[in-house]
Amino acid sequence: MERVRIDSLEVNLKSAFRNLKFAILLGAVLLALCASASAQKTITRIGYLSTSNPSRDSTRSDAIRLALREFGYIDGQNIAFEYRYAEGKLDRYPELAAELVRLKVDIIVVAGGTVMVRAAKNATSTIPIVMTASVDPVATGLVASLARPGGNVTGLTILNRELGGKRLELLKEAVPKVARVAVLYAPASRGSALTVKEDLPVAARALGLTIRPWEIRTADDFEKVFAALNKQPPDGLYVSPDALLGANQKRTIGFALESRLPSIYSNREAVDAGGLMSYSADPADSYRRVAYYVDKILKGAKPADLPVEQPMRFEFVINLQTAKKIGITIPQSVLFRATKVIQ
Repeated sequence: MERVRIDSLEVNLKSAFRNLKFAILLGAVLLALCASASAQKTITRIGYLSTSNPSRDSTRSDAIRLALREFGYIDGQNIAFEYRYAEGKLDRYPELAAELVRLKVDIIVVAGGTVMVRAAKNATSTIPIVMTASVDPVATGLVASLARPGGNVTGLTILNRELGGKRLELLKEAVPKVARVAVLYAPASRGSALTVKEDLPVAARALGLTIRPWEIRTADDFEKVFAALNKQPPDGLYVSPDALLGANQKRTIGFALESRLPSIYSNREAVDAGGLMSYSADPADSYRRVAYYVDKILKGAKPADLPVEQPMRFEFVINLQTAKKIGITIPQSVLFRATKVIQ
């Protein structure tokens, strides 16, 4: 009788042990499934809307990705990018912005100016939008004020209106013989148009310069403008910041080199590609600030409450190889002020 009881106890213990093993295994499976589901839920989708093309924009997009890593966001692990490139075509802005909205991204980073930011803003009033380079977002109606943007848009303003006069000043100091400057600008960009019509004339008078604005409305206008400039050669070339001008930057740089024209741009990439000089907000600092905004918003902050930032650091880049090609010598006093000199 005692033996039967012992055998029964052993059977019960074995059964309980099997049940325990099954419960542990089931728990492990459920835990893995939950972890997998949780990982999938924590993937944040970031829409990236660029006025440029993948090749030309890679420096900016790569820098923003690296800056986000510093905040703990790693592409392919807890964030995923949806890239859309307009390749300098203004008519594609609304279409690309709408695509990102349909994909239900969590946030949209706009790597472009006012026109592209407006396209994103028109496409959604709920998805947060971070600007990388808007010109005067208050005057253009993108935000209510710099301190309290309101709505779903915030980010960085690049103060190109304020920097326009500084660029003319640097061009004059670098090449004192410059007296007549051709200004290329896209009238569709309200910020650039205001700079050309209101700010540059004031700066030019103070510097003793004569400026001649030339409108670029489509890609076909470049050759027409270049032909006109060949008939009435200026002493220098000022290229305004704009998506259309940026997308056709190689053409502008090529013309300036061929015509031996000292030129100044609003982005360092132009100087790396052969332009003479650029003066702009420090892009590296700007990219870090873009990552800051993305981090704040993903942690619960509302764009309406995040102040729009103005640039604090600037860079002045000179290409001495270009200076040599066009036959000019940059004064040493100007070279000392440069952030970077391409030898």
